[in-house]
Amino acid sequence: MKKTNNIKSAIKSTGITATVILLGACAGSQVTAPDKRATTLPVAPIITQVSSNPTPEVKQAVSLTLEQIMSDPDWLGRQPQNPKFSPSSQSIVYERKRDDSVVKDWFVTSADGGNGEKAPLADLHKFTYDEYIDDKDMPFVAWTFEGNVFAKVRGSDSIVQYTRDTYPVSNIAYLNNDAISFQVGNSFYSVNVSSGILTQLVTWVFDDEPKAVEMPDDYIMREQLKLIQYENVQRKNREDRFSQKQALARGNASIMSSKVFLDKTHETVLASLSPDGKWVILATRKAEERRDDTDIMPDYIEENGRIAAKPVRQRVADAKPESHQIYLIDVDSHDLSKVSYTTLPGYNDDVLADVKRENAERNGETYTDNRLPRDIGLLFDWYATEAPIKWHDSSEQVALMLEAWDNKDRWIVTLDPNSKQLSMQHRMHDSAWVNYRYNQFGWFEDSLTLFLLSEESGYSQLYTKPINGELRQITEGKFVVDDVYLSKNDNYFYYKANKKHPGIYEIYRTHADTGETQALTDLNGMTDFEMSPDESQLLLTHSKLSMPPELYSVSLHSEAPLTAKKITSTVSDAFLSIDWTLPSIIAMPSSHVDAPIFARLYTPKDVDAQKRRAVVFNHGAGYLQNAHMGWSNYFREFMFHSLLVSKGYVVLDMDYRASAGYGRDWRTAIYRHMGKAEIEDNIDGVNWLVENANVDPNRVGTYGGSYGGFLTFMALFTEPDLYQAGAALRPVSDWAHYNTPYTANILNTPSVDPIAYERSSPIYFAEGLKKPLLINAPMVDNNVFFVDVVRLVQRMIELEKENFETAIYPVEPHGFVQPSSWLDEYRRIYKLFEENL
Repeated sequence: MKKTNNIKSAIKSTGITATVILLGACAGSQVTAPDKRATTLPVAPIITQVSSNPTPEVKQAVSLTLEQIMSDPDWLGRQPQNPKFSPSSQSIVYERKRDDSVVKDWFVTSADGGNGEKAPLADLHKFTYDEYIDDKDMPFVAWTFEGNVFAKVRGSDSIVQYTRDTYPVSNIAYLNNDAISFQVGNSFYSVNVSSGILTQLVTWVFDDEPKAVEMPDDYIMREQLKLIQYENVQRKNREDRFSQKQALARGNASIMSSKVFLDKTHETVLASLSPDGKWVILATRKAEERRDDTDIMPDYIEENGRIAAKPVRQRVADAKPESHQIYLIDVDSHDLSKVSYTTLPGYNDDVLADVKRENAERNGETYTDNRLPRDIGLLFDWYATEAPIKWHDSSEQVALMLEAWDNKDRWIVTLDPNSKQLSMQHRMHDSAWVNYRYNQFGWFEDSLTLFLLSEESGYSQLYTKPINGELRQITEGKFVVDDVYLSKNDNYFYYKANKKHPGIYEIYRTHADTGETQALTDLNGMTDFEMSPDESQLLLTHSKLSMPPELYSVSLHSEAPLTAKKITSTVSDAFLSIDWTLPSIIAMPSSHVDAPIFARLYTPKDVDAQKRRAVVFNHGAGYLQNAHMGWSNYFREFMFHSLLVSKGYVVLDMDYRASAGYGRDWRTAIYRHMGKAEIEDNIDGVNWLVENANVDPNRVGTYGGSYGGFLTFMALFTEPDLYQAGAALRPVSDWAHYNTPYTANILNTPSVDPIAYERSSPIYFAEGLKKPLLINAPMVDNNVFFVDVVRLVQRMIELEKENFETAIYPVEPHGFVQPSSWLDEYRRIYKLFEENL
């Protein structure tokens, strides 16, 4: 399917070695691997970087202070966001934040156009879109902008607008060869691109199907019909009129036929119309019940001076299993067919039997296995980037991606509308949980063949699967494949991967038949791409350790070596004027697994002068990668770490187990016990600093936010001698109060697996606190609720703990917004370290 859219080590050698990569490392640089053998990164020198916008002359110098670091990030420059090609492929567009405003503007540029110009509001529909479709076999392209449909005939500069309505359209697709289909609410429509005629194709409602007459259902009604002939005549008249109306709708193509009626307790999850307009795949679920009255968040600072009780998400402890019902609707006849899951291998496996048995035995009970059907639905969760229903262009087959609510299985199935039965194409089972990333799949253009990503080898890799053939692996190795684009001629897969190094992402293309692979970039950082609609260019978003993201372009029609041309230059003079401390990317040996722990290491230049203080930073999100060679989402922390180094600290920022980018086993090491493997890695990290970076083990602190705050709790509570102080920011203290999509993957649910929650939640270990603890808590956090801090503080009061303090931030959400809050928070963190390390 088509996308719409000079190495120096400042580390004292004491016999333990680590891979070290500094910003500026080039292809072929010698590094030392964790097994102490020298190796050369296999980097093909394919890309040469040419700047069409030289770095501007620095006119403004600033000092590295907390006030500067935590000020409004506009001072860094306002970097490109959401870049894409215009529908014509002639222009590149991107969003850029206005200075001192939350508003973003669209900018239009080209491969040679620099930062470009702000797009006129009157012409925005020509340059950007919400959804975009482009099939090589169709004579036109189409897109939506602000909920309306536009199209352009290939080779023409004329753009035609087909809808202008307050009801936004979505889910656009090609319909036959001359029309566009789209969804509005619970209806599909089509518009003919030549005539402009708008047609409602099918609509569905969740209600009882109307009847001409009601059957007698009580004594009074039955007697009335026996005794009063008039009522029988009126009854027959209603039946005749109802039958005539139905016959007219069936017999006259100019009239919209009747609605499709479904269970009135259900609601739409997702719907998809076949390219020939004959079939609809519809997924429904039980309508969401009214949330509990306690699912609210008090907001104490409101414009009117009152307290607002804002509704928030449900807790995982209150989660109920959810299933989706799949229907196939015949658009012409309105026949409704329910699709069964019983052909899915493992549809009724008791996959949590061992977990349930362990919990039952703890309670002195006996668990008996059951084979009841599992709750199954479309893989359409909080992280999904693509629709889990995909029709082949021929309309002969539709592919669906399904998942079990218990998170242990993902199925890719196909359905022939004529057979109305699911055919298994691929099953991925994981005894821990199926990754919510790396679930891309789609069809080849000209054959009934699927492509898909799977972690079954241990890493996200690319596969193909003819519907009547065998699964074939296209990429192979200990690296992650993501963001796949299949060329319109079915010849090449384009994707990003961290082949060279876990922290370096480049763009590659692999021939679908031969498997021959070519690296298209060699930029040594973090790189994402967008393919132009005419497949002539790649639009790159590239960043380095100390350089925020900028846009680059690569012409795919140029002769090798390909050239990446820099387009934008948006980084500020102020940012460029600072001599940043560039971290090394190191690979520390692990004492627990046969794999290195990758980390960013910040060291003072005179690291050997005296025993140093150190800070260990734990990133948030759990499943996130931060020890990479690109610009981090934790840019404030990057700057703070540079400041700490200037004060003589060593800083370690590690990708502990559970971080992204290192394969399935690294990801699932925390299954049913969050905070164990990660703290083991913290111990290894501190030991490595002591042995290799001249760090005093009695002068080490830690901090982190969100998941990093949770890890601060777990470190100070369960390994109280590891750190001398810690700061927990917006922290989780009890996983039973967190959300379902993330938490239930790792810990199952509290009703099924309370053991996992009790050994993973810091509130159960608060008695272990010995060292100073700072807790910083935003009060309008709808991600990690403020109650997590409230309950833990009360617990520590009852435990008579005296060595903690709490700072609250009344107007802040999970990700702070106000510079004054950022500054206050990091002043407190810095003070904590200065006083205790």
